[in-house]
Amino acid sequence: MIRIEGLTKSYGATQALRGVSFEVHRGQVVGFLGPNGAGKSTTMKILAGFVTPTSGTARVNGIDVTADPVASRRLIGYLPENNPLYEEMMVRDFLDFVAEVRGIPRERRAERIRNAVDRCGLRAVLGKDIHQLSKGYRQRVGLAQAIVHDPDLLILDEPTTGLDPNQIVEIRSLIKELGREKTVILSTHILSEVQSTCGRVLIINDGRLVADDAPERLGKGEGGTVTVVLASRTGALLQADAVRAMLEGVAGVTGVEMAEGEGAGTLGFRLRYGAEDIRRSLFEAAVRADLCLLEVKRQHVSLEETFRKLTGGEASRGPQDPGTPSLAA
Repeated sequence: MIRIEGLTKSYGATQALRGVSFEVHRGQVVGFLGPNGAGKSTTMKILAGFVTPTSGTARVNGIDVTADPVASRRLIGYLPENNPLYEEMMVRDFLDFVAEVRGIPRERRAERIRNAVDRCGLRAVLGKDIHQLSKGYRQRVGLAQAIVHDPDLLILDEPTTGLDPNQIVEIRSLIKELGREKTVILSTHILSEVQSTCGRVLIINDGRLVADDAPERLGKGEGGTVTVVLASRTGALLQADAVRAMLEGVAGVTGVEMAEGEGAGTLGFRLRYGAEDIRRSLFEAAVRADLCLLEVKRQHVSLEETFRKLTGGEASRGPQDPGTPSLAA
């Protein structure tokens, strides 16, 4: 559905895109992430035909968006970040206007509008002026205008910006439903939104594509944390500093910090690790130290942590200082 090759865009001395290339197949829901100024909106505007690239090509269903913008736009539904609407118009009149501009024949217009209204839950506000609507309903109107011509590709730029939590859930559910039958490119700063709606994530930073994978796989190979709760097998009183020193000596552990235990006689720790799975080494070390592992809970690096690392937002953290060598008093 989308093929972008070597895309660049310069605004004077500022390079917004630096050779971006990727493909999106039919039926995929793709999250497009990046910090402010990374080039997300520029890429989406080029796809939608609103901005011309400096070099490179962008194709929608094989159509070059620069060479034949009218044909490519027929395949695209676009919801910009600022969701421009004619606020003095009634919802019904606005959608009829958009359908006419989109070239939908008059005999099919009522059916297309009805489908968009039903999909976006707008029937109760059809007779209201757009300026009377809440932010959530305005976003629904924006989505309705994007799908009224039944496009193959939906480009949604920050569709939940400014919404309250209930409205976010509603719009997110609508996007998931639309993604069952259309290709969707979703740009957002809300990473939980990507994890719940997208099967693939593209991360762009400083005009370059730095990651492309499924959300659940992006953090794999980058490590994570293991939370453990320990107790002495002999009933001896544990010394926190000594146990921490032992854990810091486990192969693959990059940091240790205190966590919550399970009552008297137990200690809890959170261990950070890199690409290597530390659980086997952790078990062996506990046996040698005469400790009992009451709980072992592993968590991979989160999408947020991966995003921060790839876009330069991760603060470095060093391991804790080692404690005394004895484990029990």
